[in-house]
Amino acid sequence: MKLIIQIPCYNEANTLEVALNDLPKKLDGIDKIEYLIINDGSKDATVEVAQRWGVHHIVNFNQNKGLARGFMAGLDGCLRNGADIIVNTDADNQYCAEDIQRLIQPILEGDADMVIGARPIDETEHFSFLKKKLQHFGSWAVRKASNTDIPDAPSGFRAMSREAAMHINVINDYTYTLETIVQAGRDKIAVTSVPVHTNPDLRPSRLFHGVWSYVKKSIVIILRAYMMYQPLKCFTYLSTIPLLCGISIGMRFLYLIAIGQGYGHVQSLILACTLIIVGFLTFMIGLVSDLMAANRRILSDTQYHIRRMEYDSLAKAQAQEEEAAQRKWEPHIVSENKDAAQKKSRQKIYNMC
Repeated sequence: MKLIIQIPCYNEANTLEVALNDLPKKLDGIDKIEYLIINDGSKDATVEVAQRWGVHHIVNFNQNKGLARGFMAGLDGCLRNGADIIVNTDADNQYCAEDIQRLIQPILEGDADMVIGARPIDETEHFSFLKKKLQHFGSWAVRKASNTDIPDAPSGFRAMSREAAMHINVINDYTYTLETIVQAGRDKIAVTSVPVHTNPDLRPSRLFHGVWSYVKKSIVIILRAYMMYQPLKCFTYLSTIPLLCGISIGMRFLYLIAIGQGYGHVQSLILACTLIIVGFLTFMIGLVSDLMAANRRILSDTQYHIRRMEYDSLAKAQAQEEEAAQRKWEPHIVSENKDAAQKKSRQKIYNMC
């Protein structure tokens, strides 16, 4: 079982070494641990710090692409290097690395494919009162949109299995935290959370620049993700408002006609027809979007199978290279029962086939 810990980085030369030093070197149930950083166009010595420390893999961007694209590039790098489990953490050492064992345990036990580290938001001293409330509101909105029970959706401290990572797609450039949970919930990927601890703040958050900016971007991400997976339901809700208003106004006009007072209310008839047409068109947009969502699911499944073939072939090639290198240096051992061993080997292969 191979674990790769990935760390997105953007100008993290001052904090990266602190975060790397806290990462575990050995975990129960894990045979091999490797480390990967995503250099998102850093202008400082982030890469040099990582190389000096001994990071195994570096995904490098020449210019800043954003946290979401960096996260996806990291997943691709981890999968290409044969990761069975991927853990994502931050370069500012915000999360307690000792909790990685707790984070991966549900995956090792087969209970989940994605595990989110739930921070003690209300007890985190460097979070302002407003930020705490916004974190709770964002998590509530994601729970409703994803049909999950994740208490801390904005947390970037998370683990996922190889299968889950091959299903993940992030289309926004702002952050991966909210969209991936909505996608996992709607795609029936087993998601759970475990409580984790946080470390003292080493630098201000780079995502939380301002209240309205954070709220606006988060709402757009959640709504877009929800509409991708439930377009018919979303547009049906939207269409009911003009439809009900149009029908109400139309009924009022018919009532006035019935009592002989409708000839001076032609505007009501025009407004009622307009609202009903708008509602009907909105519902039709929902039908078309639902068909597009079905096609998107087919394309997503196709992408998953292509990814699986590509990554599995890479893993097989790497395993063959490692085996060949190991054979090169192993002493030649002649077995006294060579024929019996060969026969037994053939029997095993036959049984497996």
